[in-house]
Amino acid sequence: YYYHPWGWSSQAAHWAMIFSHYAMKYGVREEDLGAVARQVRNHAARNPNAIMQTPFSIDEYMASRYIVRPLHLLDICLVNDGAVCLIVRRADQARHMAKVPVDVAGWGEAKIRNRKLDQMVRQQLRPQLAEAGGQAFAMAGLNQSDIGHFEGYDAGSIHLINQIEGYGFVPQGEGVAFCLAGGMDLTGRLPSNTEGGNLSCSYMHGWSQVAETVRQLRHEAAPRQVAGVRYAMTSLAQTDQAHPIIYARGDA
Repeated sequence: YYYHPWGWSSQAAHWAMIFSHYAMKYGVREEDLGAVARQVRNHAARNPNAIMQTPFSIDEYMASRYIVRPLHLLDICLVNDGAVCLIVRRADQARHMAKVPVDVAGWGEAKIRNRKLDQMVRQQLRPQLAEAGGQAFAMAGLNQSDIGHFEGYDAGSIHLINQIEGYGFVPQGEGVAFCLAGGMDLTGRLPSNTEGGNLSCSYMHGWSQVAETVRQLRHEAAPRQVAGVRYAMTSLAQTDQAHPIIYARGDA
């Protein structure tokens, strides 16, 4: 396997700036952020299709080499070959298929228009995440407490925290602590990136995370299944834009 080539330069520097500012503002340490990559890897260990399945300790995380200080090798996503297939059809037609359909319940979109460095680094894309998330929740008629499974675009470990905070699942500055407390685990309040994400499963530009959401909502994801999940959210949040989608199990 290889880590993404842009992870060695501009993008890694981008995530490093974000985490440096976050760490200074909220008193978060490198090893605390390591818990995010470790949690995602623990999910990948339950996925036979994940590229990286071997769990690691925080000591092993800290011993891994820096890419751009303070980010370590394990904070940066993979690069790989692969494929994902999704079949989309009208909801009324999907009701007659063999498997439980998964409905697209809501979506949103927002981009940075100005002051790009300030909004990407100092504000961690929060204005765009809040705007796009608000659109998606309003369209779906749901709120954060309804979402039982989340798949965030984790090109860097800190970016998964950006999204959990930016969409309002936890208050600003509490995302890493939320992970440390088990909030992103299968039995936590918001099981996140359960297939292993871009960090450990595969880097498929977010498409594999949509497929994982379908598996979760169909209750086909054992041994990493989130019990009783009915609503889920994916987030393709790039450096300057956010594209969340909310899904619902279609047998209600």
